[in-house]
Amino acid sequence: MSTKRTSITQALAAKFNTLDGTAPYTTNLSNNAHAKLKFWDEVQDFPAVFVTPGSEQRDYLPGDFTWGYLNVCVKAYVRGEEPQLELEQLLEDLELVVDANRVLEYSPGKTTTEILVTSITTDEGLLAPYGVGEINLQVRYAL
Repeated sequence: MSTKRTSITQALAAKFNTLDGTAPYTTNLSNNAHAKLKFWDEVQDFPAVFVTPGSEQRDYLPGDFTWGYLNVCVKAYVRGEEPQLELEQLLEDLELVVDANRVLEYSPGKTTTEILVTSITTDEGLLAPYGVGEINLQVRYAL
């Protein structure tokens, strides 16, 4: 049995694996999105995306209701002749997937309430011919 945190990252990785290069997407991930962590120097197949849970906050409300706010890190890796362009296209595609799946079923009958992009950063071309980017998400769900 998976935890909520693990189930959410697995559901996000599954949605990212729908990136197949057909419109509106430009990147074909070839099912290379995973709910685990790898660093760019460990990756063999590009482009690649790795989704991991981070810190979590709780908001306790009256009536025994609690919101969970899970921070999720999405690491994106590319390799090519124009890594910054490829990386920017991949990050844009990932953001489109997030926007289309703000309410995401992560377990039978369990859904997130909201998924927001809180930050996007890149290596700014320093690792060429590799490109490394990171999208941080905040996932809100009922506990």
